[in-house]
Amino acid sequence: MGHGKPVIRGTRIMVTNILSLLAGGYTFAEIRKHFPELEDEDTTAAIDYAASFVDEQVILISRP
Repeated sequence: MGHGKPVIRGTRIMVTNILSLLAGGYTFAEIRKHFPELEDEDTTAAIDYAASFVDEQVILISRP
């Protein structure tokens, strides 16, 4: 873990960094340009991690 947060195995790249890029509209190819040591499987693993985490949580969304 990096700073107590989950990282991509074998790197110091935090999962939140990958998810933030995806949320910002970056493609897998664009993410690899920022982090050339990553493979598409690493980005998919970050998505899978987030999905499993969210699946276990209750999320409250406030609406205006």
